[in-house]
Amino acid sequence: MSFTAIVVFVLVAALAAVNGSNDVPKGVATLAGAGVTKYKTAIIWGTITTLIGCVFSLGLASKMTALFSKGIITGATTDAFAVAVLAGAAFWVGLATVLRLPVSTTHALIGGMVGAGLLMSTGGVSWSAVGSKLVTPLLVSIVVAYAITLILAVATGAANKRRSAATPPVTSSGSGDVAVQTAPVVTPEKTSSRIMTAAHWFTSGATGFARGLNDTPKIVAIGAFALVPAGMKPWHIMVLVTAAMAAGSLLGGMRVAEKLGEGVVKMNHREGFLANLTTAALVGVGAGAGLPMSTTHVSTGAIAGSAGPNLSRISGGTVRNFLIAWLVTPPVAGVVAALVFILAR
Repeated sequence: MSFTAIVVFVLVAALAAVNGSNDVPKGVATLAGAGVTKYKTAIIWGTITTLIGCVFSLGLASKMTALFSKGIITGATTDAFAVAVLAGAAFWVGLATVLRLPVSTTHALIGGMVGAGLLMSTGGVSWSAVGSKLVTPLLVSIVVAYAITLILAVATGAANKRRSAATPPVTSSGSGDVAVQTAPVVTPEKTSSRIMTAAHWFTSGATGFARGLNDTPKIVAIGAFALVPAGMKPWHIMVLVTAAMAAGSLLGGMRVAEKLGEGVVKMNHREGFLANLTTAALVGVGAGAGLPMSTTHVSTGAIAGSAGPNLSRISGGTVRNFLIAWLVTPPVAGVVAALVFILAR
């Protein structure tokens, strides 16, 4: 294996690790934010389910791999291109994780590919693919995630109120200090607690699985530019990404988890479940269809939508910081990738 291939190998592991630290919490932060479990337990659950998604990604998300392999860059790629893209994305996602900002690895990779691609060859970037296959799904997914979760929150909230109104009152009989309860107190929260808990855990796990499907192929595709010619097979790169992603999530996942679990909206059990349900569905469908949605944007939009029509519950300061980080992600990754490409070619 050449020196450049070794560098790419290290950068693939680094990007997967910081991706794990920044992205794994996005599916399970609601569990801790809603008080269902501790953050450490939630991170472990997210890591396990993400690993399963990673393993299935090569078979179920082949369209995503193809898009990042040859759908964005039209010309022949070089080892220097792979080094530059991975370095640009890893730098920004790693820095954002240190700053406790949930950002999009997808956006960072796109920025890196455009930044290095512009220097690699004239007309090397397929702008139509960047617009229709990447930018549009990424932006639309935020609005769709917010709208779906908002509708679900309003509908389920109304249903809960109707059930509460229909609950029979508590009566008692007897005399003196002795009272006999003749009708037990049965609230919607108590009767559905176990079902809701199981459903919340399931949708959190489904989000982790969908995230593994969505993100693994992107990193594998960029690494394959240099590692496949060096003798590695795509599934070898997938194993590398999976292992590094798991290590990163376990070591650094707490930094972003608390921001998402409590920083955007103080949510309850039902709201956390709804946010995860929306995120898992959109990201999972997008991965299979080759539409690289950002788990960051979808989960944040869904969490904000879980607040229902009461916008005052949403932390404006947190959302503002997230938006700024999202906006600077592509240009920062692109500039770093361009500088690295100049040095590496």
